[in-house]
Amino acid sequence: MQLLLACAKIMQCEVLPSKGLALHTPHFQQEAEAFAHDLAQYDSSSLQEILKCNRQIAQQNKLRYLRFFDSDNVPLPAILAYHGQAYKHLKAEQLSEETLHYADQHLWITSFLYGLLRPLDGIHPYRLEGHVELPSSEGKRLFDFWKTRLTDLLIASVKADDGLLIHLSTEEFEHLFDWKRVTNEVRVIQPLFYVRKGNSFKVQAVWAKSCRGAMTRFLLTQQIKNPAELSTFDYEGFHFLREEPNQLIFVKQAE
Repeated sequence: MQLLLACAKIMQCEVLPSKGLALHTPHFQQEAEAFAHDLAQYDSSSLQEILKCNRQIAQQNKLRYLRFFDSDNVPLPAILAYHGQAYKHLKAEQLSEETLHYADQHLWITSFLYGLLRPLDGIHPYRLEGHVELPSSEGKRLFDFWKTRLTDLLIASVKADDGLLIHLSTEEFEHLFDWKRVTNEVRVIQPLFYVRKGNSFKVQAVWAKSCRGAMTRFLLTQQIKNPAELSTFDYEGFHFLREEPNQLIFVKQAE
């Protein structure tokens, strides 16, 4: 079983302890370095426009890209580097060394800069969006640049395992892949999380992100191999409701 989780825009700013685990080089390190070099050439105002962010975030990331190649810029384990809502509930800093090693064989993290990451890939903080075109992206949006590269890698990884992919990423990140090809060549199961009020079912972004992180933690710590066991996931009032084609529906009653 392979898991797919989206990266987060919010990243840790300080070096975190890696529990003595050896980090390895991301699969697409060369591409990431080329993009970082491109981005370091822009001034803060240009980055603000390119990344569609405020001035403070643009200035922060201008400094990040300028420091990207510094020898004293120590890389962070990818699973600890992100600090968005899903990662707050994944709580990777609390995972055992054994679980982190297991995660490194079963979890992929999508990234506009690095393509696909394993949890123990060493990375630097960054910010990037899929619509951006860079000199090193062959005149393509990053969505299009990565599509064939990531599709081949993901499918090969899933097939080398048991042929099952648990899709805990988001619809936006599906555009990094030829998603139709992914679903044709491997079995994909996507857990979905709804809040129910009366007869109405709605996706609330904060809860959906929280549950994706919590389910990732559940699958890694329990080392789940049988997809039927996904239905036992229960978190903050969310429980399994029903199975639909290629989807598992989890629901929480609105308060």
